[in-house]
Amino acid sequence: MDLKPGSHIHLMGICGTAMASLAGLLKDRGYKITGSDMNPYPPMSTQLESLGINIQKGYKAENLHPKPDFVIVGNVISANNEEAQELVKLGIPYTSLPKAMGEFIIENRESIVISGTHGKTTTTSMMSWVAENAGKKPGFLIGGIPKNFSQSFKNPEGDLFVIEGDEYDTAFFDKVPKFVHYKPKHVVLTSVEFDHADIYKDLQAVKDSFAKLMHLIPVEGTLLACAEDANVMELRKLCKAKNNFTYGFKADADFRAKVLFQNEKGVGFEVHHKGEIMGPYNMQITGDYNILNATAVVAMSKILGFSENRIQIAMESFEGVKRRQEILGEPNGILVIEDFAHHPTAVRETVKGIQKKYPGRKVFSVFEPRSATSRRKVFQKDYVEAFKGSHEVMLAKAFDQSKIDAENRFSSHELISDLKASGVTAEDFDGADQIVAALKARAKRGDVILIMSNGGFDGIYTKLMRALE
Repeated sequence: MDLKPGSHIHLMGICGTAMASLAGLLKDRGYKITGSDMNPYPPMSTQLESLGINIQKGYKAENLHPKPDFVIVGNVISANNEEAQELVKLGIPYTSLPKAMGEFIIENRESIVISGTHGKTTTTSMMSWVAENAGKKPGFLIGGIPKNFSQSFKNPEGDLFVIEGDEYDTAFFDKVPKFVHYKPKHVVLTSVEFDHADIYKDLQAVKDSFAKLMHLIPVEGTLLACAEDANVMELRKLCKAKNNFTYGFKADADFRAKVLFQNEKGVGFEVHHKGEIMGPYNMQITGDYNILNATAVVAMSKILGFSENRIQIAMESFEGVKRRQEILGEPNGILVIEDFAHHPTAVRETVKGIQKKYPGRKVFSVFEPRSATSRRKVFQKDYVEAFKGSHEVMLAKAFDQSKIDAENRFSSHELISDLKASGVTAEDFDGADQIVAALKARAKRGDVILIMSNGGFDGIYTKLMRALE
């Protein structure tokens, strides 16, 4: 990676959240950047366009002509991919995104790694914003676009780098979790559940990947472990860091959150630690899970010596992340909210949080099973529990299941049958257009429409806003 500015770097799978961020970091450093992707969609595709980075649609041998100086390969690329085979054939030097991040961007800086099954993007965004407000001039890489920064990356000017530590594997030639390459010194572990059924066979395999992270934290480093999660508490024992603390709502948490208020306008909370009461902190974003995320950030900020006043100001001014409880508008008095939730736990907490935030308003919970795990049967029954208590559920059929064996495919129709049997009003649809038509007919002034997907959902967001207007 000792490339001179002006060198041509090509990124395969450039629209992945982390890949698009790395593309921005490298362009900011003076490199010529190109990239390819099969299915570009916002917000990363629009971020790349705004940076003047050309996206070549589809993976083809011709994308590597003219021949770039270096290639970074995303984890969506398999060894038999046409472009990957051309890469090997041409003998172009290449690496993975995580290795490039660790060696080329993080280097010898203090790395703050935000990890766990849930809450990584929001917590990484919040940690970056607090560090920025504390005058630390951090670099960061986030798996989403934080509204306070308007882009998902920033090259470091100081000694801190904040990064979202994904447990997904690195690349087809490097089968370890991404965070292994991020030189973790200070770590937040939010939660550990079974996910990524396409690469992990069971919960134990997921826990084994996080065990690697625990062993990587140095003695002089920091671990903040969520006290609400039994798997996290078990893994915490593997960490040798002197600063090995817990956070949460539980009375025995080292950093304990106490909620002062929670309503449509936001939340207020304190953090109690060894007899000291820190705060109060006010936030625009709501939900118990966001209070936990914020408690971890407060704790890490305190350990790193940030000023109390700057932490309070940053918390109050934190605007959240695009596609995380993002309000798209309120056409004709119908509030439309977009969220990235796809794991059953995230779906459950998001639906519960939105219904709690807007009491007295009917919430339509619209969901597209799109992630590699949600398209598989592994969470079929878990989604029944996730949607229990929902006002009304509207479910799209699962995104492309052509590469999943028939017996292992998630069934939207089966989920709807189970939800109806449990007393939930629910219906499944073939796609976005049918859902939009149904919502136009059913939604009334004062209602809330919550759309959950980790992908483009066939442009439902724009289609729905136009229909309701």
